Amino acid sequence: MGIRDIIEGKKQWRAHLARVKALPPDYRIVYQEMQRYIFKVGPIDLYNGTLLSGIVDFFEEGVAAGKGVLQLIGDDVAAFCDDLLKDSRTYADVYQESIGREPGTAEK
Repeated sequence: MGIRDIIEGKKQWRAHLARVKALPPDYRIVYQEMQRYIFKVGPIDLYNGTLLSGIVDFFEEGVAAGKGVLQLIGDDVAAFCDDLLKDSRTYADVYQESIGREPGTAEK
């Protein structure tokens, strides 16, 4: 990863944050809680950029349709996030796999 990649990544992240900031307050609060939860769970493919931007796209569509955020995702934010991440490998999965192997054996 070169310096240009880092700079481009920062530009994309700032543009993403500007989109989040443009959401209504209730959507923004729920997004921040979802982001915090997703960062704790740690899906490996989080950094490809589609998950969080997809959530913002979904929320922007909900705002345009005039729906409340809880009408879109339900009352349980963690359950909604778990459903989004159900097929994603997490760093916890990788760790569990690594401790499940015999000591001294390398991953293939």
